[in-house]
Amino acid sequence: MAATGNLRCVVVSVDGSEESMNALKWALQNLRLRPPGEGDGPSSDPGSFVILHVQSPPSIAAGLNPGAIPFGGPSHVEVPAFAAAIEAHQKRITEAILSHALKICAGSDVHVTTKVVVGDPKEMICEVAVNLQADLLVMGCRAWGPIKRMFLGSVSNYCINHVHCPVIVIKDTPDQAESSEQKA
Repeated sequence: MAATGNLRCVVVSVDGSEESMNALKWALQNLRLRPPGEGDGPSSDPGSFVILHVQSPPSIAAGLNPGAIPFGGPSHVEVPAFAAAIEAHQKRITEAILSHALKICAGSDVHVTTKVVVGDPKEMICEVAVNLQADLLVMGCRAWGPIKRMFLGSVSNYCINHVHCPVIVIKDTPDQAESSEQKA
């Protein structure tokens, strides 16, 4: 099933999960971008895949919500070394995720760029899609049950309802789940 058309910008959101990498593979195998020179003016640029990774702010990533220091200390204390260590750790994780994603893209003859933003994934994915004037957003979907989804929310569901371009959500198929179980 190859989708052809005039796709100039396809944003693929990756978070390091197998589901997001499967979404990237699906996009590379099934979507055809606009070839170079098609169209008029600046819109005649060739299409590209934008691999997007959203980092949580360091305070959220670390669960950094310091309580009061005992014996009358201040209630909000920033620990710069701790925050810097969390940021460095997140940077290494992001580099590993993007490196893996670029390896997946290596065999494809497509123009790929990467983008990293910091913030709430739901909101940042939508914001980037709008700012890039994306023609399509592709993302994976974790197989959370209804209870977890109710409490934690679904990034893909939020994006479907808030982004202003079509969204394709790639879910694990039973075949993929079986093959994952057999590997374990």
